[in-house]
Formats: sequence, C-alpha cells, structure tokens
Amino acid sequence: MDFKLRKWEPGDISDVAHYANNNKIAANLRDVFPYPYTFEDARGYVTACAENTEERQLCRAIVVDGHVVGSVGIFCGTDVYRKSAELGYWLAEDFWGRGIMSAAVTQLCREAFAAFDIVRIYAEPFAHNKGSRRVLEKAGFTLEGIMRQGVYKNGHVADYCMYALLK
Repeated sequence: MDFKLRKWEPGDISDVAHYANNNKIAANLRDVFPYPYTFEDARGYVTACAENTEERQLCRAIVVDGHVVGSVGIFCGTDVYRKSAELGYWLAEDFWGRGIMSAAVTQLCREAFAAFDIVRIYAEPFAHNKGSRRVLEKAGFTLEGIMRQGVYKNGHVADYCMYALLK
C-alpha cells in the first residue's frame, strides 16, 4: 500500500483525533498515549510535532490517501545514551498488516542515522504485541532481550522486549 512520510501540519489534528481514538492502539503504548483520545489530545500532539526543530528528534506523519493514519518518531538520548535514539510509532487499526509501518520505520531509521551522530536505534514493544515485534523484525531490528515483568499497563504487570538496529 502506498504511503508517504511527511512533517506534521496543524491541519492533521482531526485525522489524529479520529484514528488515534482506539483502545487497541492505546493498550500497546505507554500511558502518555490516552484512551479515549480526544481532539485536545490530538491538538497537543500535532502542535508539539509541528513545532519540533529536529535538533534531537524526527517526527513524521504517516499519510495514506491524503489522511494522516499514524505516526513514527525517533528521539535521541542524552548523557551516556547520547549515541542512541528511541523509536516510537502507532498506526490506525484499519491499516495494520499491510507493511506500511515496517516500511515507514525503515525509511525514518535511514533518515535518523544520516541526520544524527547515533549508532543505535532501539524500541521497546510489549512482549505480547506480536504485530509490533514483526514490524521491527521486518525493518531489520534484532531482539536483544525480554525484560520480564518490566511494565505495568491497564492493571497488569507484563514483559517488554528490547529491539535494536545498529548503524
């Protein structure tokens, strides 16, 4: 399926409010991603992404057929983690399983390695999130380990994974 990555624009708020308001997405992300996901949540997120100077992070909207249906971002670390960056992403449920996210992750990782003085990009999906783990594996990431009982989400302690892609 065709998609494009582009910088965020203020006009993306309504699409984000619509597509991000899904408990299946929120259930697999950190608590900072709420459910329900309101128009105000979307306004705050899109505004922050649109105002990003890209000195320490890259944030992109995933656009399919003229609509923003997801997000992918890379965030550089600090201190002893300054040569690493964290990857985060979400995609509207209607677009799962089509290879969009693996391709988007691959594209943004290439851009980040070129833009920043980093040697490693990592992601931490919940261990039970097979779809997200598959995204990372298809994009060339390696499973480095499973952090047992490392996260607490929706009243449950669960495992998460450490995946990384080296330059």
